[in-house]
Amino acid sequence: MLKQIPLKKEYLLIAASIVLLLLCYQLAFKKTIAAWQLNMQLKSQIAQASDISYQPAYLERKNNNLSKIISRYKTDTVTFRSNTISAISSIAENENVKLSEVPLQDPQYHTDLFIIQKLNFEGSFFALTRVFNQLQATCGIGAVRAATYRVTGAGSSANGEKKLVLEVYLETVK
Repeated sequence: MLKQIPLKKEYLLIAASIVLLLLCYQLAFKKTIAAWQLNMQLKSQIAQASDISYQPAYLERKNNNLSKIISRYKTDTVTFRSNTISAISSIAENENVKLSEVPLQDPQYHTDLFIIQKLNFEGSFFALTRVFNQLQATCGIGAVRAATYRVTGAGSSANGEKKLVLEVYLETVK
């Protein structure tokens, strides 16, 4: 039947190629191009939404969270010398530890933003460790910057016995 149609084989090959191309477009390329356009559209929407400068609510939440964190370590110097030391001494008293020394504030430990206060505690190792853990967990008294356990010698106490001393350095924000 094809032999009776007066067409050249080259024309028939071109027509078959065009039909095959249209069929491939309908079955595969059309969906791929639509998916690619959707991908580009979604990427542009994400780029616009991820710009933080256009989200004032996010910046406000972030600022509030940072303020809460800073307020945990911020105290007033007068408050530190009265209310904070009484809170620290009550923590020590609950664990049968003696708040032995609160030295005068050393200007060497002061910076523009922070005050470092040294406190000395006396007691047993386990009681001192519990006090140390409670000092770290308590809000509003400052951050524990350093702690040192040391044993005082026999000549330093009145009855000649050795004592275990915990030196704690608390850092507060001015």
